[in-house]
Amino acid sequence: MSANWTEQHIPDQHGRVAIVTGANTGLGFETARMLAARGAAVVLAVRDVGKGKRAAARITGDVTVQALDLTSLDSIRAAAADLRATHPRIDLLINNAGVMYTRKQTTADGFELQFGTNHLGHFALTGLLLDRLLPVPGSRVVTVSSTGHRIRAAIHFDDLQWERSYSRVGAYGQAKLANLMFTYELQRRLAPHGTTVAVAAHPGVSNTELARNAPAALRVPVTWLGPLLTQKAEMGALPTLRAATDPAVIGGQYYGPGGLGEIRGYPKLVTSSPDSHDQAAQQRLWTVSEELTGVTFPAR
Repeated sequence: MSANWTEQHIPDQHGRVAIVTGANTGLGFETARMLAARGAAVVLAVRDVGKGKRAAARITGDVTVQALDLTSLDSIRAAAADLRATHPRIDLLINNAGVMYTRKQTTADGFELQFGTNHLGHFALTGLLLDRLLPVPGSRVVTVSSTGHRIRAAIHFDDLQWERSYSRVGAYGQAKLANLMFTYELQRRLAPHGTTVAVAAHPGVSNTELARNAPAALRVPVTWLGPLLTQKAEMGALPTLRAATDPAVIGGQYYGPGGLGEIRGYPKLVTSSPDSHDQAAQQRLWTVSEELTGVTFPAR
């Protein structure tokens, strides 16, 4: 296979069901578009159904829209119930949606917004849908992380919700580190089943709406140097798509752009920080996440 993995390398997806969170714009939209183009039945799981329907109208193929607000456990449970009722099998769950560098806010359930949306919301959704993936050979859970998992990143078990102090960058780093720890622990739990695998990906620095909440000191350089620092959303989506569809992928891997600093380029296998591989912290995070969300996963 060519070193430059592109949309053309996505295998035929006819007969497969893919759920993509945050799929009305940016990376999620491009991920959904390319999967649908290859024949998958794609569900755009989005907070704003109107925007989701407009996005679906721009995609050729079998596309439906599902209301999903990852900042609300009630919405997550309702969405999971709807998806379970309409899809007896799920081949791909792509945990793509996210927020970045937001001002201090909390979710409907009182979680810090970035940790609650990026990690806890997807943790709960995955747990509620996993039994629809487990019977399906070749099924995958792909969670989108970020190079931000290395920046001021730690799991602050003594203050997960940043109640004592708040850092936009630190909170984002914690959430994206949690995405990776979740993936690695999930893979260990899935391995005995032998059907479903958990994989992670990151888009490098892509030109999307995600950074709209970044501090001005970061927004200004990106505005002026964007063409040099970023890549288009369709390129940024390729690591996720490779993690989701490349037959050579194995559980527990992490894909990102292959260029300098993993900022841009064609997707390849990459490595994550040593902190992300701390198994004791992964297991502790898992336990805390179950307690906070009230969602437990199917037994090993």
